[in-house]
Amino acid sequence: MTQPPPPPPNQPPQGGGFGPPQGQPPQPPTPPSGDGPNLGKAPEPGYGYPQTPPQAPAAPPTPPTGSPQPGYGYPQTPPQPQPGYGYPGQQPGQQPGPYGQPTPPYGQPGQPGYPGQPGYGYPQATVPMQAQAGGPGGGRKINAQMVIIVAAVVAIALIIGGGVWYAGSSDDGGKDDTATSSGGTGGKGGTDEKGGEGGKSSGGEEKVPSDPASKVLFQVPAPAVSKEDNSVVVSGSWLTDKVYAKSGIAEIVGYDPAKGGEKWTIKLDGPVCTASRHVTDDNKTVVVHQPAMPTKAEPSHGCTQVAVIDLDAGKKLWTKTAGDQPMSFDNVTISGETVAAGSTDGGVAWDIAKGDLLWSPKTTDTCYDAGYGGGEKLVAVRKCGSYDARQLNIQTIDPKSGKVISEYKMAKGIEYAGIVSTNPLVVAADVGDSAGDGSGISDFFSIDNKTGKLLTRISAPGEQFAARCDTITKIEHCSGLAVGNDRLYIPTEEHEGSGESYSRTNEVVAFDLATGKQTGQRADAGDGYTITPLRMDGGNVIAYKRPPYDKGGQIVSIDGGSFKQTTLLENPATEAVRDVESSMLPEYSEILYSQGRLYMSEVYASEPSSADEKEYLAIGFGTSG
Repeated sequence: MTQPPPPPPNQPPQGGGFGPPQGQPPQPPTPPSGDGPNLGKAPEPGYGYPQTPPQAPAAPPTPPTGSPQPGYGYPQTPPQPQPGYGYPGQQPGQQPGPYGQPTPPYGQPGQPGYPGQPGYGYPQATVPMQAQAGGPGGGRKINAQMVIIVAAVVAIALIIGGGVWYAGSSDDGGKDDTATSSGGTGGKGGTDEKGGEGGKSSGGEEKVPSDPASKVLFQVPAPAVSKEDNSVVVSGSWLTDKVYAKSGIAEIVGYDPAKGGEKWTIKLDGPVCTASRHVTDDNKTVVVHQPAMPTKAEPSHGCTQVAVIDLDAGKKLWTKTAGDQPMSFDNVTISGETVAAGSTDGGVAWDIAKGDLLWSPKTTDTCYDAGYGGGEKLVAVRKCGSYDARQLNIQTIDPKSGKVISEYKMAKGIEYAGIVSTNPLVVAADVGDSAGDGSGISDFFSIDNKTGKLLTRISAPGEQFAARCDTITKIEHCSGLAVGNDRLYIPTEEHEGSGESYSRTNEVVAFDLATGKQTGQRADAGDGYTITPLRMDGGNVIAYKRPPYDKGGQIVSIDGGSFKQTTLLENPATEAVRDVESSMLPEYSEILYSQGRLYMSEVYASEPSSADEKEYLAIGFGTSG
């Protein structure tokens, strides 16, 4: 999965409590012996991979003189061949898996570096994991030399075959000089969709425009950042029928969603620390910010101020703190009429209308709410025990009283968890620190909200799938995935495309939240494109397609039943527009789409790399049809 960007240098200090120092990933404890699933660390890097990779083909041709400079995603050097996800040989009597690949027998390594797990495209033979799972199972250790030989054979076979096996064929108000540019209609990659099983067709609210070509509606210049600040958090963007709102430096500004003119500005005492992505039915949201501007002597004042914002009116309704010495909050969310904020000192909740306190930590507590997931339900990630013997409880709670409705106890040794969705309840965790890529995800847990029973555990190895969660502090800041139709939709990692230009591509696949198995549904990005789910639209998946170096990005709707893609928007392919778009990748920025309009924005503001470069806080695109 994708490696997250480094945090800004001026992070607020973390509160006390039972948690470990923030920013320092925990060392997984050695699991006790037993018959439960192995929650220990995955094999060390390199296990099962060839020690000397095959020689890559010659470098790609240099673009002709006068053509646009290669942007993000254009390969500077040809990619190294990697071992594929398929099992290299079919054993006698073995049934073929999806897409013509053999399904590895139970207990055999599905792919190098992740023993016992089937490769991409295979039905995941997951089973519900018991709450107090023990140590390693009875699987045998695999001879490392043999795995290296097998992986080398796979790599050579892929070179001969021309790429990894699952690469399906495909078809392909600002006053800046980009303001009048409009998108073309080419680059409709990814038409080789796979229907698979289940899912609901259509039912979405997004209209298909007569012409998906977009133009730049407006651009918001990046705010000035002092050398002392270096980098400032500007997290938070929201869209209503009346306004597109975006956090700036110690402020929130509302813009006309069509023209970009400023409609209102809310000044804050200090920079935003974190913001909820949820908006109430009457368009209220919440942010956490510092009580004062940082200085060289005091680079952070703590994230102590919780503020509710009326987005339509452009007003700050109330600001609250908690504790005799104000608590510093790591995350904040909204569910129903409740605002809930979590920290290493515990969780606090207020009534959104008046700011009345609903609950706060008690001095007798031996556990604490590290954070919450909001939306349709309110879910707490509650931590008990010491750092080296942590017990993590996932609790669905009543948003008015805080009373626990159901609880799932995760296996001991899992230190952090992220809330992907509260209804249905899906939790992500990096079990045994085995993801190995900083994504925070090695497994997903599908949990019954009513009973707290684990429905299934879905393995999502970091080298195969590309989504991420900030499970350490932000709790519900998971990106690059969507949940709906009782399905989990996640993208695969990039791999070599089927074209001749050393292009990269990927797919979106679906997992059944009841069985944990892949449904067989697959949406290909198309050569040169990388597809990332953004959210659900009824039974459909809205996704962003990052373009190759010479095209504009796209918004597509993936039908929940057939998995057919429909292009809703395609951005201009001019170099100036591509430069801005490529600086706001979905992994590290905020992307909102609704009814033919796309808004992309940064989450950090930093000092410009050079005086000549134009940098932007946000950019809006829109179609005419």
